[in-house]
Amino acid sequence: MNTNYFWSVYQLDTAPSLDGLVDVVITVHYGRTAVEGEYTAYTYGTMGCQTPSETDFTAYPDLTFEQICSWLDAGLDVESIDAGLQQDIDNQINPPVIVLPLPWQPEPTTTTTTTMAPPPPEPTTTSTTTEAPI
Repeated sequence: MNTNYFWSVYQLDTAPSLDGLVDVVITVHYGRTAVEGEYTAYTYGTMGCQTPSETDFTAYPDLTFEQICSWLDAGLDVESIDAGLQQDIDNQINPPVIVLPLPWQPEPTTTTTTTMAPPPPEPTTTSTTTEAPI
């Protein structure tokens, strides 16, 4: 089965002014997710950004998700991140450690009890006799 990987970008920390540039991204807060069938692994991190030059600077309002993802691809060891995520998925599929019940304790049993509501009370009748005066 194939594992699909994708980025999430949660926050961009910026310097209001840096080397004559305005609103310069200095830190990217990211998530990396791997999905294989019903299994999912996730990691979160931050990446510091190098100060851009005037020639390669993109104004903050013009930044795109794709551009930030290209920074992440270039600035992080994506192969290592993905390997860790894949290991997490592999461990979900085939857990390296499992917890067994203690051998000297009996396994818990489940009992089902059914409680029936008591029958409704029988209706009572009262009769009143009134004698007419003579």
